Amino acid sequence: MNHNDILSTDSARARLWRVAFHTIHGLACVITALALFGPEHLVRMAAAFAVAVMTTGLLLGLTLSHKAHAEQVERAGMVADARDARQQTEELFAMTDMLQSADGYDDAAAVLMATSMRLLPGYGGALYVFNNSRDRLDLALAWNGDEQFSAPESLLPSNCWALKRGKAHVNDRGAATLCCMHHLGSVATLELPMIAKGAVYGLLILATPAEGAAERLSGVRRIGQALGDSMSLALSNIALREKLRTQSLRDPLTGLYNRRYMEDALERFVSLGERSSTATSVIMIDLDNFKRLNDENGHAKGDAVLRDVAAQLVGALRPSDVIARYGGEELVVILPSCALDDARPKAEMLRARIEGLTEAHGVPISASFGIACVPDTSANAIDVIPMADNALYLAKQAGKNCIRVAERRSGAHEFQPRLAVG
Repeated sequence: MNHNDILSTDSARARLWRVAFHTIHGLACVITALALFGPEHLVRMAAAFAVAVMTTGLLLGLTLSHKAHAEQVERAGMVADARDARQQTEELFAMTDMLQSADGYDDAAAVLMATSMRLLPGYGGALYVFNNSRDRLDLALAWNGDEQFSAPESLLPSNCWALKRGKAHVNDRGAATLCCMHHLGSVATLELPMIAKGAVYGLLILATPAEGAAERLSGVRRIGQALGDSMSLALSNIALREKLRTQSLRDPLTGLYNRRYMEDALERFVSLGERSSTATSVIMIDLDNFKRLNDENGHAKGDAVLRDVAAQLVGALRPSDVIARYGGEELVVILPSCALDDARPKAEMLRARIEGLTEAHGVPISASFGIACVPDTSANAIDVIPMADNALYLAKQAGKNCIRVAERRSGAHEFQPRLAVG
């Protein structure tokens, strides 16, 4: 019913009331006049009847007036509800539009927090996202927290009823509801799993400490579900972009960086080393007799050995070091801020760790190493890889399972800065 319909209905009701009132009033006047000029017993009867008619008219008027007021209040409430629903819809559309521009989880979480604080200003909130191994949910962002609602840094999926059931779940100790194991304190929470394309990407938690919290949370479940659905699609898109990015930079078998990323990283580290007068070392690694290992034990065995060798390198080196699969069984390690004399003991440590895999796999495993360094052996990033590869070839000739270092160049201790081209 639109505004014009409401006005026309009110006008018709008012006209009907006026007609009824005037009719009753006229009838009462006629009866009263007849009573005044009639016999005495008719006078008493007419007076009583006139009073009854007037009283009935008054009661009818009061009843109609009260009913009209109640209907007016009801219509005003419906208009207010419609206005609120429209505002919520506009906020959710704006949130979806903003999420399309989110570059990562931090951007998406900020959009969710801003929208939640506008739609649900009296509620605390927290967003949890699965880690890469999907065995834990890490806190991405929390808002409107206090001493009663403090979001933990991580959650286990096995401790959450919402994640185990794939449905919204209310935790309220005051209402004696079934609570998740990670639920702490007296505050009530509504937990909403964020599911998109059949996969769970995270968990949205809304909290309120008010009395009758369970009923209040049930009342905002529709809004919370809408927030969770919009966020689910955003998390799904972000996860897909991260997967594609990882596939473009990582070797799928070993999880190490690929050759393209290694070449870009080497150029970057050498340039930074020239500015800060620090050295950048490169170690070339080649697994010994790897073709024979594949021929005698199968390619599945060779793949397992490669994965374990990669794990040994990652576990032994610094997070700032870059480890890449150069091709086949050949690996490259870039050591920024590491001089040639410091790279040699690191290479020996890696050689020993790789050789230590022999007992675990039941086949001989070893590797040969070649080391080069900018500026000790090479002038730039273009020369350092071939010189490390040449040193690796010398290690192969020397009997394998050993380390060889490229020859130092004259004046290697002096950095030669490049000319900037403007």
